[in-house]
Amino acid sequence: MVNPDFWGEPDLAKKLLQEANALKDDLTRFQKLSGDYEELNVVWELSEESGDPELAGELTDGLSKLSSAVEKWEQENLFNDPLDKRNALVSLHAGAGGTEAQDWVGMLFRMYGRWAVRQGLNVEVLDYLAGDEAGIKSITFLVTGRNAYGYLKAERGVHRLVRNSPFDSSGRRHTSFASVDVIPEVEEDMEVEINSDDLHIDTYRASGPGGQYVNKTDSAVRITHLPTGVVVQCQIERSQLSNRTRAMNMLRSQLLELKRREQEEKLAKLRGEQREIAWGNQIRSYVFEPYTLVKDHRTSVEVGNIQAVMNGEIDVFIESYLRL
Repeated sequence: MVNPDFWGEPDLAKKLLQEANALKDDLTRFQKLSGDYEELNVVWELSEESGDPELAGELTDGLSKLSSAVEKWEQENLFNDPLDKRNALVSLHAGAGGTEAQDWVGMLFRMYGRWAVRQGLNVEVLDYLAGDEAGIKSITFLVTGRNAYGYLKAERGVHRLVRNSPFDSSGRRHTSFASVDVIPEVEEDMEVEINSDDLHIDTYRASGPGGQYVNKTDSAVRITHLPTGVVVQCQIERSQLSNRTRAMNMLRSQLLELKRREQEEKLAKLRGEQREIAWGNQIRSYVFEPYTLVKDHRTSVEVGNIQAVMNGEIDVFIESYLRL
């Protein structure tokens, strides 16, 4: 960074600054943990010598805070994939259940938004298709911040909702499904080869419930990658060029993920395993009636406070998955 030519390539310089800041943050956090540990040792020795109940209370409080900080540190060190530190592209799609399933997608989107706020991450909607009567048919959003993909990859799969439907006049219990797909964001400099002849590009007018999702020009962009059939679209920007740039980055991310999954399938065949995640094979169930329970079927972790989960308290599920 002290090299006079450092700013000669602004894009590279920006990435190096981000990497340097991440390393500085790691070092600062480690030094703080070490310092807190040393301070608590001193408090413990004083408490043992004096028998002061105030010191004992200070020690208990300090240990609780240090334990939480260390657990958070350990959680982040579970990220061993080079892509874990990248931003995450998340897509939610309504499955079986009609309006109820579309409302379920809206509930999941709010849940992830609240979780992101807790983590200090940012959420930006890239594509949005409103439900017929309520909720959301499908939505794609970008979660930016440190280790966004590392955390959210634990959410990939089918999520099942069981509740008495507010859209059923008889108040019957319904089961609905929504799929959550999570891939790492890929930037232009990463090695994903795309031949322009393999692309079919459509432009159309942005749509939605109003506000930022509506545009009066054909600024929205849909790109189809003909060899694979992968389709991406972006309509959040006002400029067609900006939407096209965003859509191309989304396509690179999809193609990289497709390549990774193909490699995993080959390895699974060599191991004689079938690890396919198919529609309907839920990874987690959210039961509102006749009792309240959220259960992750991969880790068997259960939480009874379903309202807390829907308010974004999903770290227990994510950490348990990362520790598998």
